[in-house]
Parts: sequence; structure tokens; C-alpha cells
Amino acid sequence: MRGAAVFLAALLAAPAGAEIVSARYGDPTTRYAHGVLGDDVEYGALVLHMGDGTRRRVVLPQTRVFEDTAPRLADLDGDGRAEVIAVESDLAQGARLSIYGPDGLIAATPFIGTPYRWLAPVGAADLDGDGWVEIAYVDRPHLARVLRIWRFKDGQFAEIAQADGVTNHRIGDEVISGGVRDCGTGPEMVLADPDWSRIVIARLRAGRVEARSLARPATRDEFRAVLACR
Repeated sequence: MRGAAVFLAALLAAPAGAEIVSARYGDPTTRYAHGVLGDDVEYGALVLHMGDGTRRRVVLPQTRVFEDTAPRLADLDGDGRAEVIAVESDLAQGARLSIYGPDGLIAATPFIGTPYRWLAPVGAADLDGDGWVEIAYVDRPHLARVLRIWRFKDGQFAEIAQADGVTNHRIGDEVISGGVRDCGTGPEMVLADPDWSRIVIARLRAGRVEARSLARPATRDEFRAVLACR
């Protein structure tokens, strides 16, 4: 079973009702036979569990699927309520990163533009200390291996930085490796180098990505230790 992903983003107290407290994918489908996560089953719906005990469903058109490990909850706009981060793929245009709220789609990055091309989320945090949340993902982690960082501000996305030569997923893996950590000096992105020989730590500073390799192999145990600041 595909594992849940964890994002670095604090959820503040908010009134119940319109607040999303959890989310899951539903309506399994094989209409997009990419299989990047180990099988041909993707999802046609996003199920939102609300603070008042109700559920809301986002159902995609037949031309799209959620091609992802699990929905991720994070307070992206600082209002104390969670939004949902998801990877959504179009049968003709490939993947994009999408943000959903209780009333549906809020914002999305552009589709990659080619079918069977995917992206793997890294995490969400205020990566540069400017007071706005950034969301990072690896664009085509098996091919292009480009880290892209987008700022989410006033309900819109703007790409602010990118860097080549990193990855966080291997074809067929059920999980996305790495993530975002804070070991006391600010958020850092935990990634792998292209051949998975070493873990890479990346930071966003003044609009640029600064990366360094660790003398630690890019294994699941080492990823867990590095994310835990060990």
C-alpha cells in the first residue's frame, strides 16, 4: 500500500466545519496506465474529511487522475486551515501540482506538457524566511531531475527557483524519498543525487538553490535518519 507523505508545515487552530482535517484518494481507476508508482491503479477522486464530520468529494474528469502516493495537508496561506497538495495527471499533458480547498481547486502549476511525465513532491515550508510558503517538487525525477520551487501567495503560484541534478523517486517505488527538515537553522530539502549514491541537502537562499552532498548513501534508513537530523 502506498505510504503517506509528510510535509513540514504547522497547522494552527481553526474553527471546525469548513476545516479539512484529513484527505484520501478514491475511485481507483486504470484509465492512465503509467505505472510509475509500481502499478497501473491511479485515482479519480479526492475525498475531503471535514471538521464537522461531513465529507466532500472532488471528482476529476475522465481525462485526468490523481497520480500520487497520498494527499498532503498543509496550511499554505496562514489562515490556520489546511489546504491539500496533490499530484494530478492529464492523459494528454502529464502531471501538475495542484492545491485544493473545501470548495475545490485553488491553484495549480502548469502541466509538464507530455503524457507519462510525472513530478514528485518534496515538501512545503517557508523555505527562504520571507513569510510565504514555498512548495518544492522534482520535475521528471527519472528523466529531467529538476528541482522546482514555487511560492504560493495570494492564492497563486509563482516559480521562484530551480536546480538541476537531483531526484527523489525511482520508477516503481511506492514511496517518494526525502522531504523537508529543519535541524535548527531553517528548512532544508532532502534529496538524492541522480545515481542514488548520496543524499543531497538543498536550501533556498536569496532566490537561489544551494546544494551539498552528504557522505551518506541514499537508502531509506539514511533518509529517515537525515530527516530526523541524526
